[in-house]
Amino acid sequence: MNKFTAWINSKGLSSVLILAVVLLVLFPLAFDIFRLNLVGKYLTYAFVALGLVMLWGYGGVLSLGQGVFFGLGGYAMAMFLKLEASDPESTKIQSTPGIPDFMDWNQLTELPLWWQPFEHLPFAMIAVVAIPTLLAFIIGYAMFKRRVGGVYFAIITQAVALILTVLIIGQQGYTGGVNGMTDLKTLLGWDIRTDSAKYILYYLCALLLLGSIALCLWVQKSKLGTLLLAMRDKEDRVRFSGYDVAMFKVFVFCLAAALSGIGGALFTLQVGFMSPSFVGIVPSIEMVIYAAVGGRMSLVGAVYGALLVNFGKTYFSESFPDLWLFLMAGLFIGVTMAFPDGLAGVWEKKVKPWWARKQAERLAIRAAVARDAATPATPTDDINAPSTVRPLHATPTGQNA
Repeated sequence: MNKFTAWINSKGLSSVLILAVVLLVLFPLAFDIFRLNLVGKYLTYAFVALGLVMLWGYGGVLSLGQGVFFGLGGYAMAMFLKLEASDPESTKIQSTPGIPDFMDWNQLTELPLWWQPFEHLPFAMIAVVAIPTLLAFIIGYAMFKRRVGGVYFAIITQAVALILTVLIIGQQGYTGGVNGMTDLKTLLGWDIRTDSAKYILYYLCALLLLGSIALCLWVQKSKLGTLLLAMRDKEDRVRFSGYDVAMFKVFVFCLAAALSGIGGALFTLQVGFMSPSFVGIVPSIEMVIYAAVGGRMSLVGAVYGALLVNFGKTYFSESFPDLWLFLMAGLFIGVTMAFPDGLAGVWEKKVKPWWARKQAERLAIRAAVARDAATPATPTDDINAPSTVRPLHATPTGQNA
């Protein structure tokens, strides 16, 4: 057991192990299915936060458009679910049975050609990762090869988020418009609205999230992770050493996009719809806040940041519907001012040193007890031996006092 604990600590996996216990054991036992489904929805945002830790924390590239990739992954899954829900039997009252309802409302008479591959689940699952990654590669290659970075890259990603939002809303006949894709009920005939399905989807989301953390930790501890940190701090020095800095940035941008796409697909399964409200500038900035609150250098902290911010949104909106936006703003400002390194900074600078001191005190006490037990007892006089000491007032034998 001690060897296992030492190995966990040497690899820096103790916080990941605690997170796994919280997600897989504590939350399912503590929450009913409604709250657990909400937590599952929050965890889908944590995928975006993980990508931002790799992109912003390790790569030094701030993207304010991660909602684009989250939405693309969500729409890829929603297209498959919508086509499954639009079989001829279910849509027989439409003018054109067999196509999604919003297409029929907009007087389309057949399924568009680029929709047809999404009738197959394997293609949709590949598209969940491939489409966001491809778009990230195009944007990243075009920008980073021209050494566009910093605030300029952040503004460009915001512009992409705005463009995609306008495109989705404007093409209502193909995307569902401002309402998005709703009424998503089954996955290969499996009803995703039942309580048992929600439990399964929650565990699927949690396990994929832990797997994503493991992947990102592997990247961080590899030579690639070292180069990302060096590139963030001294980009010119890395470039002069012969490395292609632009392609490293493209890689980490694509990694963040792929993680965001997976989160978007799981969100669609958890919630049962996808709309352009998750694609635009505002949700993209909120996703950056998840990473900032959790700690932009900590993968586990990003997960807790996503949970804390979204729990705050839910609690404040339920309890204080007129004031919840102000309370959320206060939460962001307070956390940023009190914990500039996020929740991970509290763990590293406060909790871990306190725990180390407690452990050292316990070890010192145990060592003292063991030392006292091993010390031999000091010899003492035998109290049963006859005394040879004459009383002070004794008189010699045979003499009268």
